[in-house]
Amino acid sequence: MIHGCFQRFNPVNWKHLDWSGKPARAFMKEAVEYGVGTQGFTIPMRGPNGQFALFTVNHTCSDEVWEQFVADNQRDLILVAHGFNQRALAMEEGVFSVNHPALSPRELSAMTLLAKGRSRAQAADEMNISEHTLRVYIEAARHKLGAMNTTHAVARALAVGLIVV
Repeated sequence: MIHGCFQRFNPVNWKHLDWSGKPARAFMKEAVEYGVGTQGFTIPMRGPNGQFALFTVNHTCSDEVWEQFVADNQRDLILVAHGFNQRALAMEEGVFSVNHPALSPRELSAMTLLAKGRSRAQAADEMNISEHTLRVYIEAARHKLGAMNTTHAVARALAVGLIVV
C-alpha cells in the first residue's frame, strides 16, 4: 500500500491496488491482525522540500458501504489530510533550508516538459536535442534537487515553484 501510494499523487482507494502478490496479501493479513481495516483510502502528500506523508482512513465495512463513504467524503478527507500536513510542516519550520537550487534554463525546460507528461523522446524532440542530452539535463536537475528519481525531481521542482505546469 505504501509503495503503491508513493508512486501516485492522487488519493488511492485500497481496492484499486494490486493485492494479488503473496507479500501484499501477507502484509494485509498482518495489518488486519493489528486492527487495520480491510477497506482503506490513502492520500499521498508531499512537502515543499521533498517530504512525503500518507493520510489514511480505514474500516472493515462492506465494499458497497465503503464506496459510498469515499464518494460522500473524498473532498473533505483531502482537505483534512492537507490541513494535517500543513500543521506538520509548520512544526518543522526552520528544519529544512528554504534555499532552492538553481536549475539551468535547459534543465528547467526538460523538467517542465516531463511534468506536462511528455515522454523522453517527445521532450528531446521539442527541445531539438538527443535523448542522451536530455538524460544529461534530467540527471543534473535530479542531482541538484536531491531527488531519488526523475518523478521525484519533477515533484520537487513543482513543489518549490521552479517549474509551473
